[in-house]
Amino acid sequence: MKRIVKYITVTVMILLLFAALYVIYIFAAYDRLPDQMILGVERVSGESSRSETGSYRIMTYNIGFGAYRPEYSFFMDGGSSSWGKDADSVAAAVCGAGTLMREEEADFMLVQEVDRDGTRSYHIDELGLLNQFTEGYYYAYAQNYDSPFLFFPPWEPHGANRAGIVTYSRDEIVDAVRRSLPISESLSKFVDLDRCYSITRIPLAGKTLCVYNMHMSAYGSSDEIRSGQLAMLYEDMTADYEKGNYVICGGDFNHNLKTEASHNAPQWAYPFPRESLPEGFRLAIDDTVVTQEDIVHNTCRSAEEPYQEETTYTVTLDGFIVSDNVTVKSYRHVDTGYQYSDHDPVIMEFVLQ
Repeated sequence: MKRIVKYITVTVMILLLFAALYVIYIFAAYDRLPDQMILGVERVSGESSRSETGSYRIMTYNIGFGAYRPEYSFFMDGGSSSWGKDADSVAAAVCGAGTLMREEEADFMLVQEVDRDGTRSYHIDELGLLNQFTEGYYYAYAQNYDSPFLFFPPWEPHGANRAGIVTYSRDEIVDAVRRSLPISESLSKFVDLDRCYSITRIPLAGKTLCVYNMHMSAYGSSDEIRSGQLAMLYEDMTADYEKGNYVICGGDFNHNLKTEASHNAPQWAYPFPRESLPEGFRLAIDDTVVTQEDIVHNTCRSAEEPYQEETTYTVTLDGFIVSDNVTVKSYRHVDTGYQYSDHDPVIMEFVLQ
């Protein structure tokens, strides 16, 4: 009996030691990127005809690191999986999203959840894959996730992952910067992203088009964090607008952008606070040219279970905020049936006044 007690005691002490060392490792490895980081601008080789001043098209698309095929459910949402099904499935999803992007021929494309090196995505460089479908585009990549090795969930540890957001433009990007958003200081910061938005500036129509690529917090966020992120975004957008520039902000806002709220909406599907928008800005989805038919399909599905068209909760989290000197000509949600991600794209055609 004494030997058994001794064995159990030693085992528990070893486990506690490993747990303590792991906690030390997590805290030591955690490091946020600095604010106001200048981003490198590159160009994909190949030919791409530039748009002339007039009508332009912009797309936003959260590709969900290539994991979220219709049969996929994510552990953070109550599902079962942490990684994509396998490397072939992840690559096929990213290439499917890339094919759709190429077919839409948008002048500007904002993409979120693009893994560069991740356990969850089998270390596939998804930016490299997307670049195979964006010949001739300029692009700026901003990292917003670089986690230490996470040992949960125990059946499929999420591992170490590095990911970010990327903005593509047919026209030359002359300036790009990464802004670090306020995030939770609780333990949830270790599982959420290092939230940020990027600003890319493109000379057009004798002025500058300022394109913001945004991916707001989802997990573990408080009202204070959400309002703080929007306040910071609005301050930068207003400064650009007051300089006489055109401003478009697109991405995954992790807020319900439609005015109506579903009775069975989960806690994370917060209504977007339209009243918080600064003077001179509006949600493009509210423009009179946008019909119900254009936006009947929601841009995001719940990932607590595999997608079932009749029963899975869906909501519109993706879209655009535009300044008053940008005229929306058309706006639509692309319905792929969430074939390549738990999000579907949004396409907007616009004119610069």
